[in-house]
Parts: sequence; structure tokens; C-alpha cells
Amino acid sequence: MKALGVFWLLVLAVLGGGILALSRLGPPEDGVPASLARAPAPAPAGGDARVASLAPPAPAEPPAPIPAPPVPVRDRATTAPRPVAETPAPFSAQVPLAPEPTPPAPPAPDVAEMLPATESSSVAALPPDTPAIPVAPPVVAAPAPPPAPVAALALPSAPEPPPLAALAPRPEPPAHRPILPPDPALQEPSRHGLLPRLGEGGRSSIRAYAHPFDRTETRPKVALVVGNLGLSAALSEEAIQRLPTATGLAFSPYASRPDPLLERARARGMEMLSALPLEPANYPVNDPGDRALLTSLPAAENEDRLSWVLSRIGGQVGALGALGPMRGERFAALPESLGAVQDILRERGLLYVDPRPGAPSPARAWGRSVDLVVDEPATRSEIDRRLAELERIARERGSALGLAADVSPVLVDRVAAWAAGLGERGLVMVPVTALIRRPEDLPRN
Repeated sequence: MKALGVFWLLVLAVLGGGILALSRLGPPEDGVPASLARAPAPAPAGGDARVASLAPPAPAEPPAPIPAPPVPVRDRATTAPRPVAETPAPFSAQVPLAPEPTPPAPPAPDVAEMLPATESSSVAALPPDTPAIPVAPPVVAAPAPPPAPVAALALPSAPEPPPLAALAPRPEPPAHRPILPPDPALQEPSRHGLLPRLGEGGRSSIRAYAHPFDRTETRPKVALVVGNLGLSAALSEEAIQRLPTATGLAFSPYASRPDPLLERARARGMEMLSALPLEPANYPVNDPGDRALLTSLPAAENEDRLSWVLSRIGGQVGALGALGPMRGERFAALPESLGAVQDILRERGLLYVDPRPGAPSPARAWGRSVDLVVDEPATRSEIDRRLAELERIARERGSALGLAADVSPVLVDRVAAWAAGLGERGLVMVPVTALIRRPEDLPRN
């Protein structure tokens, strides 16, 4: 009995020491290979049962190549320990391979290469006379064929499109430059103030203060003069800002402070004219003011009054023979009185616009008579109708000059809307200076 107790004590001591050594080594770092997770095959005769349980049996037929999944590394704390030897040694140096059996089978792979480092250590501890263990060949995935070059699959490039025919560029309208301020070389002093005059070499205000225009333009031309500016600063300001820059602006000589309005009109490149208070029909019911040119006055007095009117604004291209709705019909009925006014304007380098539709062109001054008055009466529908009529005249004759006798909000609104679509209808708006004609009585050199 005493000997039996000592034996069991020794057994327990050995087991405890082995367990302690295994717990210190821990589980393999790379986990158990997928090839060792299969059911164990019966151990061969004379071999170690532990090694037989680790090696998978050789399959009857080699399986189809399947890519081996990645083997996860399991946590050491949850993996059961494996019995390993403490001294690692290469398996091939200790276990000789057995001769190939008949029929010939695929060569057995090195078990040490299939197992983790801890597993190969336990196999290396087998005695030298242990026979070789047949192991199934590893499953190796066939290498994937290289992808076909992309360039080989690309379709042939399309031919280059033929070059587009070069279009003839349409001439651009000239840039709207500001009107120059009054040039001292084109002015002379008088008892009423500075008056326009001809400069050296026949230089005139008509050219110096004209709105730029392309003389090669072939479309029908339409010009418009708006009168009676300067009496209402707010209404005149709106007209200067909203009307087309080619519009001519006739300022009343009775405007109290015209200079700020003149500066704004010049900044937009708009031509300016002086409105002449000529004696109208039904005078004195229709009164053109205390500086009006009358048929009952002597020529010298009318000349002095004309000088006062022309001195009221500077940088004008000419004069309009109307003041608001009064168009000087009684004064214009006397050819000598009207001719004297035209002579003075021509000698000072100014043009003259006759406000009477159908009247002949000025005989003794550069200028033109209007073809239509567009604001009689000044209603929305009537203004639209007369502007359309002005277009018709321009298409028939090549050009047309319209007059808006009195500036008003409805007039500014309708003219701005009409001019916005004028180019789409095949016409072009031009300044007054683009339509003037040579005086009939002026001899040609």
C-alpha cells in the first residue's frame, strides 16, 4: 500500500508539472490551420496518436482548387493549450520519410510547414523510428489569369469633325463714349454768356458733341428727339437714365438749374439741343414765355433773344424749333424770319430740327424736319401706335425722325420698351446728327 501511494503521488506531480509548463507556453499565435480542423483519422500502427489526430487523411480524389480562407488569430486566453515540446527541432531532421507506397501517391508535404511553430515542436519530439505520416497535399489556388489590357478593348477613336466654316463677324456698334464738356475753342463770350461758334478749320459743335454712330450701317434708321427737359428735375433725371443713349434731348431755356442734368446726359453720351420758344399758333393764348421770338418784334430783338436761349446750355449740337407742344407755326410761316434764325445757327456750327411734320428740310441750315410727333395725345396706346408708324416710315424711306414734344412718365416708359426690341425687328436707332441734311440754299464748294 505504501508503494502504491508513492506511485500516485509521482503521477500527480508529473501531471501538475506538465500542466504548469503548458499554461506558460500558451496557445499557438497563428491559431489552428483550417486543414487540421477536420475529423481525425485512425493513427497508423506504431505511430503517435497525437500526431495522427493532427494530420488530415488523404482524400480519395484531389479536391477542386479552392482559395484558402484567412486563418484568424484567436485570443490566447480562450484557446485550449496544446502539448508541445520545450526544445524545437526541424521535423525533416528527425523523422525520415517512408518510401512511396504502391500505387504511387502525391508526395507528402512537410508537416512542419503546415503547422504553427508550437505544433512543429511537438512533432519534432517523436522518436527517430516513428514512420512517416501520409498527409494530403495542400490545396493551392490556381493563379488568376492577368487582366486583359484596357487598351486592347478600347474602340477605335472617332475621326475628327470637319472644321466649322468661319462666319463673317457682324460689325459691333461703336462704344457709347461720354459727350465731351463744352470746348472753349468752340465758344465765345456775349452779354448773355458763352455762345457756340465755329472753331478753326470749320470745326463745329455738330461733330464735337455728336453721339458716335457707325456710318456703314445699312438697316433702316430711326431717330427720336424728346423735348421740354429741365423743367422737372425728377422727370428729366428719369428720362436721362431710361431712354436710349441715341435719343436727342431738347432742354427748355427756362430750366432753373440745368447744369446737373446736362452733366448726366453727357455722361451717357446723349446729344442735347436748345428748345427755341418761337411764336406758336393761337398766340397769345399759347404763350411761349417772355423770351419768345415773335413775328411782331424787329429782327435785332429776335436775334438778341436767340442769343439768350443759346447761352442757357453748353455743348449742344443744335436747336429744336419747339417749346413743349408749341411748335412755332406762326413764326415759321414767315420765311425771312425763320431763314434768319437758320442763318445764325449755321454760322455758329449748329443744326436745326423743324418740329412740323411734313415741312421741307431747313433751307439755310444743316438739319431736318420731323416725320411724326409720337405723343399727340400722350396716351399709352397712341404712343405705341405712333412708334409703330415711325418704324413703317423708316422701312419705306430708309430713315425716319420722330418728335416727343413733352417729356412724361408714360412717354419714357413706352419709348424704353419700344427701343429694347428695335434691333430684333430689323431697325437701328441713331442720333439726330446721323440724319441731318445739307442746306438747300448753301452753295457747294
